[in-house]
Amino acid sequence: MIRTLRAAAWLFLAGSVGYYLWYGLTADASDSGGLAWVGPQMIPLGIAVSLVPVLLAFTKDGVVSAFTGRNSAAFRNGLLGVGTVTGTRPTGTTLNDQPEVRIELNVRGADGTIFDSHAKLVVPLTDLALFAPGAVLPVRYLPGRTDRVEIDRSGDMAGAQAVYNEVQLQRGLTTREALEVAERGIPASAVVRSLDVTGAVREEYAELRLGLIVSRPDGTTFETEVEKFLPPRAVQLVQVGRVIQVRYLPTDETRIALALPANA
Repeated sequence: MIRTLRAAAWLFLAGSVGYYLWYGLTADASDSGGLAWVGPQMIPLGIAVSLVPVLLAFTKDGVVSAFTGRNSAAFRNGLLGVGTVTGTRPTGTTLNDQPEVRIELNVRGADGTIFDSHAKLVVPLTDLALFAPGAVLPVRYLPGRTDRVEIDRSGDMAGAQAVYNEVQLQRGLTTREALEVAERGIPASAVVRSLDVTGAVREEYAELRLGLIVSRPDGTTFETEVEKFLPPRAVQLVQVGRVIQVRYLPTDETRIALALPANA
């Protein structure tokens, strides 16, 4: 639908210009009263010049998504991937004083696909910080057309989490065992009692050894340790004394998974 509207707008503009030029070049000056270039023949051109730029601006992908709250038809059934923000810049378009931004992304798909791309999105000024470099976002992409993606607007949190987990596995930043605990474990809170750096680093993620005091649902506690690769921005979440969310298996309390937000 959007492509049809944009194509119709361009055709209308081209047709209006063509008609105006044809009329001006072929009209008999005596019949037109010497006004071959001025008159009713300017009406279609005036309408096109006024409305077509507006229509083109408001049918841009980022603006359409802002209006509908959904992905465009082309990307609605696209593959889910995980995009890491590498940079942002305004496009110059605004909607209700909210800027449209171009978001540069490094995208990883659950099938192992890795590529650089970009998305455009109208972002409230108060939310711009959410798209800082390093932020992780679910995206939709089309195989064979990876130059552009869209931020996922489907609300499919389970699907996005599954893709994020698979990507973390590919990068060696988690294990199947940890994902099993995260899926089947009992949610609980824990206090960080110690924090050590093991020295291992993977893709700028440092491995930390955390000593935890975990609270069971019945109010009792137990102590355990867990090793986890975390990005630099997430280290602040696991400082000594912080309360964090975890999951553990009651049949084996040494098996524990952290439940930290993807974006600190």
